[in-house]
Amino acid sequence: MALQNRVDPWGQLHAVAERGTMMGNRGGKFHREDKTLGKRRWASRQWICCELHFRGRHREVMGPAYTELFFLDEVTALRAGHRPCWECLRAEAKVFLGGEKAGAFDRRLHEERLNPSHRGELVNELVNGVMVEIETQAYAMKSNRLLRWSFGGYVDAIPLRKADKVLTPPSIIAILAKGYKPRWHSSALQWDGT
Repeated sequence: MALQNRVDPWGQLHAVAERGTMMGNRGGKFHREDKTLGKRRWASRQWICCELHFRGRHREVMGPAYTELFFLDEVTALRAGHRPCWECLRAEAKVFLGGEKAGAFDRRLHEERLNPSHRGELVNELVNGVMVEIETQAYAMKSNRLLRWSFGGYVDAIPLRKADKVLTPPSIIAILAKGYKPRWHSSALQWDGT
């Protein structure tokens, strides 16, 4: 049985079979001893995304230290308000933060998570990797198309159009606009350069 630790583009946690290509946590443990969730959805404001496999380490998922979460890809993790890990994604974390201290960034991003300023916006004014909502569906901007998100991968593409909501937090949009290139699930590659 799947644990309730798969993250959707709205940051909600689900129990589905698909695990995705990245994992992470929300600052520590917030699950119960029976590996179920109560009302809490984070332990601290240090939300990170990580490699699925790192230096041969094996962990008990939802064990004593962390509530491990799983993301389709880094685009999904960034949308949900997670940043690259300083240990397993050190090179990416350096580029992502661009010299800003992680603590200061985490405080600002946590405020954006708690008080989202979602708004409709012309998608062609956004950059690759930004996620939006259109008619209750999540889409990621890639190569001048909008890719429809699912737990198993991106399932189709539509032309650019006005979004009902921009889902990606402003601090992360600014980093993507500066050229940060997040990791995409392999299902998105079919729309590269088209």
